[in-house]
Amino acid sequence: MDLGLKGRVAIVAAASKGLGRAIAEEFAKEGCEVAICARGAADLELAAKEIEKASGRSVFRRAMDVTNADAVCGFVEDIDKKYGRVDICVTNAGGPPAKKFLEISLDDWHAAVQLTLLSNVYFAREVLPRMQRNHWGRLLTLTSVSVKQPIDGLLLSNSLRAGVAGLAKTLANEFGADGITVNNVCPGYTLTDRLEELVEKRAEDAGVSRDQALKNMSAQVPADRLGRPEELAALVTFLASERASYINGTTITVDGGLVKGLL
Repeated sequence: MDLGLKGRVAIVAAASKGLGRAIAEEFAKEGCEVAICARGAADLELAAKEIEKASGRSVFRRAMDVTNADAVCGFVEDIDKKYGRVDICVTNAGGPPAKKFLEISLDDWHAAVQLTLLSNVYFAREVLPRMQRNHWGRLLTLTSVSVKQPIDGLLLSNSLRAGVAGLAKTLANEFGADGITVNNVCPGYTLTDRLEELVEKRAEDAGVSRDQALKNMSAQVPADRLGRPEELAALVTFLASERASYINGTTITVDGGLVKGLL
């Protein structure tokens, strides 16, 4: 299937590993010019080189913190200067720590707002005007199934990722007439470092082994297994394509059936 992505310029945040890396690699294979960022310079460089090897395309990369508005601005400006456009942006950031309400300090709340909510705002402010310029764009926010079904022990994520979904829906309404779609993609239990953090927390709380905690988690999913990053990347790539031009303002889960609600 030709997704019409060849030559498009795609930004993927937090792309040194996990979901972000899988998405960046999929875009590169589809013929996009890919720009990635992450905090860890060594992991980012390794990811970029491996994506280049797998796709045969060069990858623009920069080690930076997505909670720094000036850094996000400079990153997007330099991509625009290099390629002359920005077509696709996938916002993404590591999740806030797994804690219960009374364990969370006010500093934790402020840091989580910056990481989980405002990082999306910083990218949106930079990429949407550039997409308007070309009357075409795809903004995809990567959040969590917690926006539809709160996850025990992830209070910060449950609270703030819902705000990201609200942001995405509102931006879809405001920019739809400009040929821009904005959608929110919600991974369920997917095999990433972030999941490992949650598994360790659940194992500790329940007094069981890591392997047992993993089995307990898988048992909650009708598919009876955990997701793979490339499965979510396939959806994100489709949503960024020409074929998804009438999908706008949605919140879509990739969770093996984990969420029990109808909507």
